[in-house]
Amino acid sequence: MYYSDEIVEEVRAKNDIVDVISGYVKLQKKGSSYFGLCPFHNEKSPSFSVSRQKQMYYCFGCGAGGNVFTFLMEYENYSFVEALKYLADRAGVSLPEQEYSKEAKARADLKGVLLEINKAAAQYFYVQLKSEHGAQALDYLKRRELDDETIKGFGLGYSNKYSDDLYRYLKSKGYADEMIAKAGLITVDEKKGVYDKFWNRVMFPIMDANNRVIGFGGRVMGDAKPKYLNSPETVIFDKSRNLYGLNRARSSRRPYFLLCEGYMDVISLHQAGFTNAVASLGTALTPGHASLIKRYVQEVYLTYDSDEAGTKAALRAVPILKNVGISARVIRMDPYKDPDEFIKNLGAEAFEERIQKARNGFMFSLEILERSYDMHSPEGKTGFMREAARRLTEFEEEIERNNYIEAVASSYHVGYEDLRKLVTKMAIQQGLAKPVERPKTTQNREKGKEDGILKSQKILLTWLIEDEAIFRQIERYITPEDFSEGLYRKVAELVYEQYREHTVNPAQIMNHFTDEEEHREVAGLFHTKIKELTTVKEQEKALMETVVRVKSHSIEEATRHLDATDISGLQRLMDAKRKLQDLQKLHISIN
Repeated sequence: MYYSDEIVEEVRAKNDIVDVISGYVKLQKKGSSYFGLCPFHNEKSPSFSVSRQKQMYYCFGCGAGGNVFTFLMEYENYSFVEALKYLADRAGVSLPEQEYSKEAKARADLKGVLLEINKAAAQYFYVQLKSEHGAQALDYLKRRELDDETIKGFGLGYSNKYSDDLYRYLKSKGYADEMIAKAGLITVDEKKGVYDKFWNRVMFPIMDANNRVIGFGGRVMGDAKPKYLNSPETVIFDKSRNLYGLNRARSSRRPYFLLCEGYMDVISLHQAGFTNAVASLGTALTPGHASLIKRYVQEVYLTYDSDEAGTKAALRAVPILKNVGISARVIRMDPYKDPDEFIKNLGAEAFEERIQKARNGFMFSLEILERSYDMHSPEGKTGFMREAARRLTEFEEEIERNNYIEAVASSYHVGYEDLRKLVTKMAIQQGLAKPVERPKTTQNREKGKEDGILKSQKILLTWLIEDEAIFRQIERYITPEDFSEGLYRKVAELVYEQYREHTVNPAQIMNHFTDEEEHREVAGLFHTKIKELTTVKEQEKALMETVVRVKSHSIEEATRHLDATDISGLQRLMDAKRKLQDLQKLHISIN
């Protein structure tokens, strides 16, 4: 279905966001906003804000944010159209009935079409699994002890032996070769022609956090290689930013995730009642995965295979998780290879016991380190303690570092003071004793500057949509072109356009973005925390500094990219610099 911008805005405007969210979250009014416990991550202190004025929500803890459509898509796992229909029915708005025609498809963005193709493919694979063609695949799943409810819940399927089976089906549904190829479901070869990416495989649909099929994994039924095959990366499928099983694990009541290596591990754990299991998608854990996990939990239990490869993967994952503020613990599967084998042989109760006995990620890394030293010889143990001390220097916070020194000293029967002195010595040797004196790289300085200007732009956008008087005072000095290209500039253009039309409506701006990540980021642009400023004079000074910073950066960027032969560009730059001088003399009033 395709619905006009007008009907979408009518539905949104007739559903007050505070009223809708109050049906899901207990809210209390504080000032002009309402606060409650965030439903998208575990927290004890309310950081989830809902603004009636902006008709938006934002969590200062995990960054979840958007308008009333976004909330239902996140909370109920609705598609946009499902959220629209629900809210239209709630508000008594009649939606026009129309078919999703070729013209409508042309208007839909590429992501929407690819999601539709993937959904059709997933349905087709599921039907094939239940047909006579899928008997072998179904038998395989049954031998893996999966029940019908689990097979249906995860949408497992089968791709036929015929190498163009899915292609012919999708063509019969009216999809173009170009779009099927962009979905990663076919390969186009000059000699072989068009053939399916997956055939004769058990199929595992990969879904995003909102239950939308974004790709597939396939396990071959014969001896062909590779044994497991994943969809290639597409516009909607980024392996480093999605997790298998997240769509189900995100609603688990447990305050941690079980991080696995494979599809079957996740499925087996879910079937056994551990509905907080997820897995990376045929790739090692990345910072993108860690940031995604951080939205939902603060702790992760690694359930990687007990072989050497699994151990190395766990050791790589621990610091990646730590870097985003997630504590990691390691569950040992011995004597079994993985969670799937463990559950089948010892059951859920025994696995729960392993969870309770999980090792702290850092202490686990030291246990593995021991294998490289002869701990029965003085030289071996000394070498081990030196390396342990070096690793302890990596804890930046003194309290945390001292706590780990105490834990290591206790575990390896050495004196706390002796180990602390050794850690200090290692820090001095590596130049870590005085971090503030370490020279920063040019790259770090550039990154810090970039982060700083983006923060200033976010603060300015938050100020602009909250006070029209501020906008009127600076609109002749700051334009949308002064914001960074991409999302920031697009949002600034929409804000300025709304002010020109005298209809400032932050929630309506969300309608211009379809991706949940964009919704989250846009919401963040309108909810940037400005440090507590007690007096109006302090606020005006901070606002003035922010405006000047944004304009100065814009001029710097224009100067850097100016062609020496561009006379008109040079003239514009000189005018901008004169305006900056005028701007620095300006007094901006805050009512």
